[in-house]
Amino acid sequence: MSFTVLIPARLTSTRLPRKPLADIAGLPMVVRVALQAAKSNASRVVVATDHPEIESACHQHGLAVVMTSAKHATGSDRLAEACMVLGLNRDEVVVNVQGDEPLIDPAIINACAQQLAEHQDCVMSTVAHPIVDLEDLLSTNVVKVVCDAKQRALYFSRAPIPWWRDGYAQSASTVSEPAPLRHVGVYGYREWFLRLFPTLEASPLENIESLEQLRVLWHGYRIAVYISPVSHPLGVDTPQDLERVRRLF
Repeated sequence: MSFTVLIPARLTSTRLPRKPLADIAGLPMVVRVALQAAKSNASRVVVATDHPEIESACHQHGLAVVMTSAKHATGSDRLAEACMVLGLNRDEVVVNVQGDEPLIDPAIINACAQQLAEHQDCVMSTVAHPIVDLEDLLSTNVVKVVCDAKQRALYFSRAPIPWWRDGYAQSASTVSEPAPLRHVGVYGYREWFLRLFPTLEASPLENIESLEQLRVLWHGYRIAVYISPVSHPLGVDTPQDLERVRRLF
């Protein structure tokens, strides 16, 4: 199927200043991300940014880039503007790859797009993989998702869901079976919904959990979830993450 990858990239970052331009083995991080995304089946890969330095870095390495407003509160707002700038058709599929994922597997991008082809009742798609570590399940920094029988999201939470009543009540040291699912922040959108999303009222659950995707479920829309059998490499949020990725490269 045909789809477009959009990579939102803003220069401001609290934990890692100038993150998109951080050097990884001779290339800026955002360039590394775009090169990985280009290995997918996407018809095109475009960086959406608010800063001339990021635009310049993309041009220097032959990457497509669009300038967007610096006033956007979220990445989805930036992507909605990028769709308008690019003149995408309302029925196109857009995959949002975060600008701090230099290790992203191109196959995951393809799978996220394919989920929308297979779930015509869904307006979005995303990715999850089994949690094998109890520490990850209990961490509020690890977002969990539970799905229905057709792999559509029922709920996302920072809390450990589903809760293994009998096991955890008895201080179990392992996760339940079947394993809980860790949510991975890769999203597919139908273009028309990506434009609509920023206009939807924020939900109370979204505000409580600080998870934007809960707005989708709150308003009655559905999200398809691709369950990967293997774990997804973590993105770069901190200087320690950056050093780890540099060592890998």
